Amino acid sequence: MPEKKVFVTRIIVPDAISKLEQNFEVEIWDQPVPPPKKLVIQKAQECDGMMIESNDIMDDEVFSGADRLKVVGTRAIGIDNIDLESATKNGVFVGNTPGILHESCADFTMGLILSLARQVTRSNRKVIAGDWKIFDQTPYLGTDVYGKTLGLIGLGLIGTAVAKRARGFDMDILYHSRTRKPDAEDVYGLKWVPDLDGLLSASDYVSVHVPLGPETQGFIGSKEIQKMNKNAFLINTSRGGTVDPDALREALTAGEIAGAALDVTLPEPISPDDPLVHMENVIITPHIASASSATLRRMGLMAADNVISHLKGEPMPACLNPEAGG
Repeated sequence: MPEKKVFVTRIIVPDAISKLEQNFEVEIWDQPVPPPKKLVIQKAQECDGMMIESNDIMDDEVFSGADRLKVVGTRAIGIDNIDLESATKNGVFVGNTPGILHESCADFTMGLILSLARQVTRSNRKVIAGDWKIFDQTPYLGTDVYGKTLGLIGLGLIGTAVAKRARGFDMDILYHSRTRKPDAEDVYGLKWVPDLDGLLSASDYVSVHVPLGPETQGFIGSKEIQKMNKNAFLINTSRGGTVDPDALREALTAGEIAGAALDVTLPEPISPDDPLVHMENVIITPHIASASSATLRRMGLMAADNVISHLKGEPMPACLNPEAGG
């Protein structure tokens, strides 16, 4: 029987690639940008497995002609780049990497909240520009975090980890989610707000932690932002598509909210000419909330394990569509 082949779309976690190479013939796209769609389609036809990144588009065009492809392991939790229905229809199992990045993302989210509140990024820019001439704190007066109200939209692993950290700042923590989480309420002193408008109007900091899908595309738009307090901040570390960038841009320009921190944008990367990039009350980072070295490595190894396990006939650590085998 010929050796099984795996295509890897980026050299990001060398340990994960080495693990694949111990078991299969591995071909690697060695550029920092995603491989061209034409090549992805070709490799899906030639290979038994693929290990991909969150910005590799795996749609029906890829899966429909991939008779040989049996498994895709993505180094991510979110699968908005993968047509899971098509993968299932074409017998391709898809694995992701849950239960790993939530602590790192929560650390980063709190960092963004603190940076917004205390004008860390803005004041640093002023120092770099040579504008620190005298000792004068008044241009950089921020707002407190302790004792304020944090509104979490979504309470999965990441939202819960943020709540755990916010509790240490004596914040009042509200959350809005499809299902109520009484256990988390008891542990972290959370209050469930069944209607989104109620959370938005009551929060000093609103942090978005929902997956991107049809129901959450543009989830935070003009109507939602207008419900927020004029002195409130919006933080998004989920997916860029959950927040309407036009609505956010207009609200910030009009002074409807105090500021925003975005680790994700629509599109990605954001244009350097976008007005959001140049607003002093906006922090934008390049989708790095989960990017600690340890977390990146663990995600890469789990993505590889999903591919290895399936191709060896063993249960995948995290399979999103076990029905693909039916």
